[in-house]
Amino acid sequence: MIVLLPPSETKRTGGDGQPLRLDALGSPQLNGLRATLVDELIALAADPEASRHALALSAAQDAEIERNAQLRTAPTAPAINRYTGVLYEALDVDSLRGAAAARATARLAVGSALFGLLRATDQVPAYRLSAASKLPGQPGLAKRWRPVLEPVLADIAAAELVVDLRSGAYASLARIPGAVGVDVVAEHPDGRRVSVSHFNKAHKGRLARALASAKAEPDDVAGVAATARRAGMRVERDDHRLTIVVAA
Repeated sequence: MIVLLPPSETKRTGGDGQPLRLDALGSPQLNGLRATLVDELIALAADPEASRHALALSAAQDAEIERNAQLRTAPTAPAINRYTGVLYEALDVDSLRGAAAARATARLAVGSALFGLLRATDQVPAYRLSAASKLPGQPGLAKRWRPVLEPVLADIAAAELVVDLRSGAYASLARIPGAVGVDVVAEHPDGRRVSVSHFNKAHKGRLARALASAKAEPDDVAGVAATARRAGMRVERDDHRLTIVVAA
């Protein structure tokens, strides 16, 4: 099973790994576009105004542009430790120990606008590029990633179950046949349900932790639902989708 996480806009700085080596990342089929995007971001960083426009940044966020300028020289860290935010706080991968930590390392992956797909242990620098970004003179990232990323994900999905926790923008970078999708809804006392927006990340992080560390490895949506219930979550399933139901 692979639990595919979304990245986060916020990332930890620094790291103690050597500078970026694309040839050391998983899914080497993606290295051509990875290298192109890295080079484009480095070149774009020389023009702060153009960078702000392309990356939806304010002048107060110019440190993000400097990160992009240093993509090939900055220290790296494992992808699972690079990203921060609500989902990653709920996942809390650093608190896992022993066999649970090993299972999480093997099962967790991250969808990335810059690198396409990252294993938990892939060493990457801090960067700024979101799925909605459009680099100057280039098509949108979904149009660029789909031809190369979809075959990689299809091969993975043919071999093992994929639980897709990506948000809509990142899911648009590549479709995954047969993946288990996850929604989060809030239920009011009168039974009315509404989609959860910001806090769905926390619930998806809890689900990711349960799936990543569980001794039993689900191989279908029913198994995913059972693992979630054992972790105390209220879930419903339908075909290839799982719905997490929380109190409004």
